[in-house]
Amino acid sequence: MKPFHMINLSPTGSDALAAVGETVGALKATGVCHTAESPVANGLVNVPDPEVPEKTKRRKFTAAYKLRMLQEAEQCTRPGEIGALLRREGLYSSHLTTWRHQCERGVLQGLKPKKRGRKAKPQDPSAGRITQLEKENLRLKNRLRKAEIIIEAQKKISEILGIEQNLNDIEDSK
Repeated sequence: MKPFHMINLSPTGSDALAAVGETVGALKATGVCHTAESPVANGLVNVPDPEVPEKTKRRKFTAAYKLRMLQEAEQCTRPGEIGALLRREGLYSSHLTTWRHQCERGVLQGLKPKKRGRKAKPQDPSAGRITQLEKENLRLKNRLRKAEIIIEAQKKISEILGIEQNLNDIEDSK
């Protein structure tokens, strides 16, 4: 939490006096006692920081850290040592409990951080080749359709002009 800001309310004008009066009234309404040592009496008022604090990020503990904390907790023999350890590290007792259960299930599986979100679908290794072949098949079908249209147009033109086509000669020359 951010510290309080000190606001100087020195009585140098009517606005300053009004501000002091409003502040004092608000502080009296909240049950704050004003004495000669009070910051209001000296012309200063404690006002909390108006900024909204950022949302804290989720902590992530490595497997090595979890193991080290479990080992340190197991070495604690006297009353209060575990509490001191937890306070020093900023942990909760539920962390130790969860990590112990994870350790019982399997050291490697239990202490790895779990990936959040949906599971990735396993990809078929031949799926890429199948899509490539389908694209090539579609391309070749389009080329064939265009070639058949051209051949049909050539046949109609030759019929209109009265030119005989020798399809066998064309196929032999290829």
